[in-house]
Parts: sequence; structure tokens; C-alpha cells
Amino acid sequence: MKIDTQTYQARRERLMQSLPENSVVVVRTGELSTRSNDCEYEFRPHSSFFYLTGFPEPSAYALIHGHGDMTLVTLPKDPEKEQWDGFRFGIEGAIANFGANEAVALDELDSVAFAALDGASHVAYLFDDSTLREKIATWRSAVAARARMGAVAPTNFIDLAPVVSEMRLRKDTEEIAIMETAAQISVEAHKQAMRTVRPGMNEYQLEAELNYVFMKSGVRQPAYNNIVASGSNACVLHYIKNDEVIEDGDLILIDAGAELGCYAADITRTFPANGKFSEPQAALYQVVLDAYHAGMEKLTVGTPYEACHNAAVRTLTEGLVTHGLLMGGVDQLIESKAYRDFYMHNTGHWLGLDVHDCGAYKISGESRLLEEGMVLTIEPGLYISADNQSVDEKWRGIGIRIEDDVQIRADGPYVLTHGLPKEIKEIEALMAENR
Repeated sequence: MKIDTQTYQARRERLMQSLPENSVVVVRTGELSTRSNDCEYEFRPHSSFFYLTGFPEPSAYALIHGHGDMTLVTLPKDPEKEQWDGFRFGIEGAIANFGANEAVALDELDSVAFAALDGASHVAYLFDDSTLREKIATWRSAVAARARMGAVAPTNFIDLAPVVSEMRLRKDTEEIAIMETAAQISVEAHKQAMRTVRPGMNEYQLEAELNYVFMKSGVRQPAYNNIVASGSNACVLHYIKNDEVIEDGDLILIDAGAELGCYAADITRTFPANGKFSEPQAALYQVVLDAYHAGMEKLTVGTPYEACHNAAVRTLTEGLVTHGLLMGGVDQLIESKAYRDFYMHNTGHWLGLDVHDCGAYKISGESRLLEEGMVLTIEPGLYISADNQSVDEKWRGIGIRIEDDVQIRADGPYVLTHGLPKEIKEIEALMAENR
């Protein structure tokens, strides 16, 4: 699936409209990263660069000016290097396929940037890009050094991140279509894991089932490192070793999502290795599921972002009190954050080109209101450390998280990751199919 070239052009036009007059935008895609010796990781463009250009190759720069005109600076065609490293679009391909008004070879970057900055009042770029910051400082100094010859150096610099982040926060129909496809591929991968898991398998063998579905469905890589955590490993929030044996009686927590067209899906499900929840596992699982439903009710247009988290926290805390893991009044336990011994993360995050996507969560210190087109995750959880001596032994080592991807719509929240069981009976029924 591919976004239309005109969509990228429209984004560049909107970007320039949001900046002061006589601004120049400079963004870069990044470089190949070495894995070992002369072997590189597969290249993935910087998300904001890709959002504005759609250009997928490394070592490229985009200079955007006027009403959205774009000059792409890229590696030229080189038959000898392409023989070894693969196809390049080159100068003509950058114009023909990506809507660039002009394209030049990478070795002309300095001269093109010098010309773009000469006479510009403002230069906008991503301040956290130290490589680009140094280059812009060099270009600006070179322009200033020619002041006697009529060159005029820019005097104002604008961090591009807040501007592009707000644009990226609201997804259009093309983006939603890609994200739902990535979500549904991820759903099938999780179903495959539920159907195939057996006690005695290694976690990485179960991970292989995920990657098999991803790749056979057209996904080149996951959106992030797959988490396949059995038993108490599920209490490690970013567990990625995935190298331990799955024991009978373990719960399996899988947090994995596909990346399609640079857009991420993000799903977590927790299920029993032997196909049946034990009584303590089912009890805590139901608490997390109830928190999921409580939070989902708050994912509506005009509702503060934090309302989902607050609803989930209250439900989780009530459940912890009911089952004796916390003692005291619910309000006081929430105020003191006592629940954080068992639930230490937020109940979601923005989702898009990055799995933890950009966008402010607060405006002027207040939780921002949800709007149509926003996409976020909902992911309550409970994590009872195996070393926690303050709780009954039956609870120790249980880690549970339930996560879906949700589009905010006028008619209510729409789950992009629909079709993946999360009710206890539904999970057990699915797992029983091949047993």
C-alpha cells in the first residue's frame, strides 16, 4: 500500500502555511547503520522526513520552500554500486516518483543549501538532529561570510518537531487504511501464536510464528522488537531476550506489531501456554480486561486524553483491593499511587509512523482533548513480581497486558486491531482449535 504523491505535496504545502513567511525547511532521512563490519541493517527512513516526502532511500535531504516546493538531494544513479547494494531512484526518479520540483546529487548538497539559506529569514529543522544542526550552522556561517557580496544569512531558527508532530497526530484516510492493514496482519500473527504455543517450546520458537505471518503477509519487519515473555518474564515491560523455555502453567505475554509502509501496529495479548487459565491467572486477567473496557469508554471525541488512563487505574486499583493485593480505600490508594507497584506505565500512547508516535499529550498544562483522526493504543496491565513477598504466593510471577490500536471517530472508538480474542472464553476456545 502506498500514499499518493499528491498527499505528500499537500503536507508540504500545509507545513509551509504554518511557518513564518520566507522560511526554508531542511530535513534529512538518515544514514545506513552498521550491524557488524561491512554489513548494514536494512534502512528505514526518519519518520518525519518520510511523512513529508515519501522518499525511502538513505543519505537524502529535502529542502522545502515557497508554498511547498521541494528540492531532493540524493545519491545519484550508479550502476556499479547498484550491482552490489541495490536499486537507486537517482535524480530523475526523485522527480518522477516523489513530486520533487528539483533534485540534485548528494555532492551538491552544500551549494544547494547555501543558495536556499541565502535570503531566507527563518530556517526550520529538527533540533534533535545534531548532524543537521552542525551542517546548518556551517551553511549559515558561509552565507554570513559573503555579506559584503550581498548575501543575507538567516537570523531565526525554528524547531520543526512541534509543527510536524501536530500534523502527524491526525491521520488521514490513506494512513488509516495502511494502519488497519498492518493491524490486521498483526492480529493474524497473534492468532497463529495462540494456536501453536505448547509447553516445552522456546520463546523464540513462538516468536518465529509471529515473524512467519508478518513476512508471508508482505511485512518486511516488525514495528519494534517482539516481546515474547513467558511466566515471570512478562513482568519485565520491555523483555526482548525471548530465549527461555515455556513451562506448563505459564502465561505468555506477546507484545508485537507489524510495520507496513513505515506505519506501526502495536498489539499485546496474554494467554496460557497450556490453553487454560488457572484460577489466579483468570482473576487478575479479568481485572485487566475490565480496566480495558473502562478505558475504552473514554476514547471519544472531546474527552481528555488522560481520562482513559484514569478510568483504567481506578478499575485496576479496585481489583487489586478485591483480591487482597492492596489494602485501604481506593481513592487514597490512587492518590498515593500505591497501584504503581503493580501497574507502572500509562494506559496508551499515540501510534503512527513511530510505535510511540509524536504529538503532545498536554496543551498549556492540561490534558489535550481527543479529536477525530487520532490513533492511540489502550493497554492496561498488571505485573506481580516473582520476588514480591507482600502478596500471596499464588499471585507471584503473573504479568498481564491487553493492548489494542484505536482510531478516534465521531461515532465512537474504532478498534483497528479488531478480531483478536481478549475475553477469557474466546482465548481458550481459539487455543483449543489445534489441540
